Amino acid sequence: MGQYFDNDNLPSKMVKTECFVLGKKFIFFTDNGVFSKDGLDFGSRLLLESIPLEEVGGKVLDMGCGYGVLGIILNKITSCSVDMVDVNLRALHLTNINAKENHCTDYKVYESNCYSNVGSRYSCIITNPPIRAGKKIVYDIVMNAKDYLNDDGVLFIVIRKEQGAKSLIVDLEKVYNVEVIQKKKGFYIIKCLKAI
Repeated sequence: MGQYFDNDNLPSKMVKTECFVLGKKFIFFTDNGVFSKDGLDFGSRLLLESIPLEEVGGKVLDMGCGYGVLGIILNKITSCSVDMVDVNLRALHLTNINAKENHCTDYKVYESNCYSNVGSRYSCIITNPPIRAGKKIVYDIVMNAKDYLNDDGVLFIVIRKEQGAKSLIVDLEKVYNVEVIQKKKGFYIIKCLKAI
C-alpha cells in the first residue's frame, strides 16, 4: 500500500523506458515507489489496445494515473483533453515529465485522493486501479466514477480475475450497464455505462 500513499518512501532512481502502443512510440520515465516501474505493464497495454478509441473523446480522466501512461497515450492517439490524477506526488512529478517528453497538449496533472479534488465531469474515465491499496480504494474509484461522468459517459477498467474481477462485475452491474470487452491472460477489460 505504501507505494500509492507515501510520497517520500523510497530513494529516487529514475529510469527511462520506451514502449510501442497503438502504432506509436512513447517514452516514460519511471522511478521507485510507483506502479510498474520497469515499464508498461500488460494490463495497461491490454486496456489501451482493447477500448474502442472512437468512444474516447472530449474530456478524459485518468484516475490513479501513476506516471501517466493511460492519459498520455490517449491524449496523443485521440487528441482528447485529459486530466491525470494520483495521490502519489512522485507519480505526479513523473507524469508532468512524461507529458512534456511525449509532447502532450491540453492536459492537467494534479493530486487527488480518489475524487477528493476532482470537480469536473468527463466523457470517459479510465483506470488501472491500485489493487494493492485495498478493496475500499478500488471500489471508491470505480463505483463513484458515475458521479463524475457525463450522462453518456463511459468508464473503462482493467482488473485481473484473481484480484476479484468477477465479484467486481457483479457489484458494478448494480450501478452501471456493464460489458466485458476483452479477457486475456486473466485480465478483464470492463466497459461501464451510466445506468440512467
